[in-house]
Amino acid sequence: MLRSLSIRNYVLIDSLDIEFPAGLIIITGQTGAGKSIILGALSLALGSKADLSAIGPAGDSCVVEAEFSVKDESGRMAALLEENGVESGLSPETGEGVLIIRRVLSRNGRSRTFVNDCPAPVKLLSELSSGLIDIHSQHETMMLRDKQFQMSMLDHYAGDKALLETCRSAWTALAGMKRELETMKSRLASLSSEQDYNQALLDQLMSASLSEGEIEDLEAEQKRLANAEEIKSSLCLIESLFGRDETESMPLDSRLKEACRILDKLSVYIPELKELSGRIESSRLELDDILDDIETKEEATEVSEDRLAQVEDRLSLLYGLLKKHNCLTITELIAVRDGLASSLADTSGLEEKIAGIEKEIILAEKTYDNAAESLSIARRAAVKGFAGSVCTLIRSLDLERSVFDVVLGDAAPGPEGKDSILFVFSSTGTSPVDVAKCASGGELSRIMLSLKAMMARYTNMPAMIFDEIDTGVSGSAADKMGSMICSMGAYMQVFAITHLPQVAAKGDAHYIVTKKFSGDKAGTEIRRISGGDRVNEIARMLSGSEITPEAVANAEALLSKQISPISHER
Repeated sequence: MLRSLSIRNYVLIDSLDIEFPAGLIIITGQTGAGKSIILGALSLALGSKADLSAIGPAGDSCVVEAEFSVKDESGRMAALLEENGVESGLSPETGEGVLIIRRVLSRNGRSRTFVNDCPAPVKLLSELSSGLIDIHSQHETMMLRDKQFQMSMLDHYAGDKALLETCRSAWTALAGMKRELETMKSRLASLSSEQDYNQALLDQLMSASLSEGEIEDLEAEQKRLANAEEIKSSLCLIESLFGRDETESMPLDSRLKEACRILDKLSVYIPELKELSGRIESSRLELDDILDDIETKEEATEVSEDRLAQVEDRLSLLYGLLKKHNCLTITELIAVRDGLASSLADTSGLEEKIAGIEKEIILAEKTYDNAAESLSIARRAAVKGFAGSVCTLIRSLDLERSVFDVVLGDAAPGPEGKDSILFVFSSTGTSPVDVAKCASGGELSRIMLSLKAMMARYTNMPAMIFDEIDTGVSGSAADKMGSMICSMGAYMQVFAITHLPQVAAKGDAHYIVTKKFSGDKAGTEIRRISGGDRVNEIARMLSGSEITPEAVANAEALLSKQISPISHER
């Protein structure tokens, strides 16, 4: 249940702190007083989209804090809080505890969310809200046209949650296997259709005996062979410059030796010349080594047209393979070769896997069929009691001749079984048809309220807010709707925002929303009323702006009227 609500600088609300009791809580006020503002603030705390225009004039941010008393019997809330790193404060044994949600919205667009004073994502609020409060607006009757909503109502009544979860799990497993099978079959078909072609590509790559770095080596060799004559003649020329040919009278080596001998002789007179002699000797030895290397390179240089042709043929083959397979390097080409070999080898493996998963699918289909059948049996067993209970409640709301029924049929298999559903209705008791095609706005409101009233017995919803669900209803029907809403308060906390005095008189607690003015500044306030104030408020709702003695007497009579409990038995 919602224990308290604190609002700061939200639209017309400067500051508001209010506590709420259990049972049926009535909220009234003149049109435009700000009832929707309070509901909007609560929706903000429960994760609705932030709107910067909601920030009031008293500051650069607004704050909404809601405190809930919860009983998390399923452990769902505790699990959600733990997943988001929030200290739940809920008892591990009973699931009972307090949940404080605070939402801060700033003009810079930043929204901050806290759960039990721990920072939390806004998404968490939306996930928690379904277990905290159900806000039923006057437009929610449109949900009656939604088949998923209709089926959820029947499932709640049937108490088949475990069967539904089993069916959903079986469907998820089956659908996953079928997707995997289709992927495998598609891959096998692709491999099979291209098998001969891929085998030819693989044979060509295998026969090429690819080796990483081969192209670089071949390109270097091709350059040497293509320029072998020039290389050989140039190296011979260098040798001649060193004076090793027979035509040279005194080779460079001999000349340098002679220079060293002369410098050594002169060093007796000039000692520094000894150093120069050593440097020439070092240079001579280095030049001698260089010349030996040049001779070796010259002798190794082969002028071979045959070898050049072999290298160029090999390069042509490798370049062609690179282009054919859209590769830049031999490494990439080797990867293509290995991939082809792997895919061809996968064909037989895929066939075995397909055969295996087809067997698993047969078993999974049986599991799903059994789960769907069990779910269908539970639904069909509940249809009569469900339709009868709803019909009884609808008839109690001044629709004495109405007929409400549920038609179950066959549907395509899905996560929620193989059943289709249709709510049919007739206000006259003849030829009921699809509720979406026959019910007026007031009738839809009464049908929806009847569903909610019945579900209050079978769902663990701590609090519910009816936002003018009685729209389009008046007179004795409104009085009976008030009684029905009041009866729901025996099982849960119920808020009823209403303009009908017959409904307002039923509450355990009554709050009035008013708009106050201070100069040009307007503000919204909410306060709990009782005694004479409550009588006057209901009298205002009966008579309008001028409260007459007759309206007061009528209000007192409404407040003193005993409420006849409405049966919710299946």
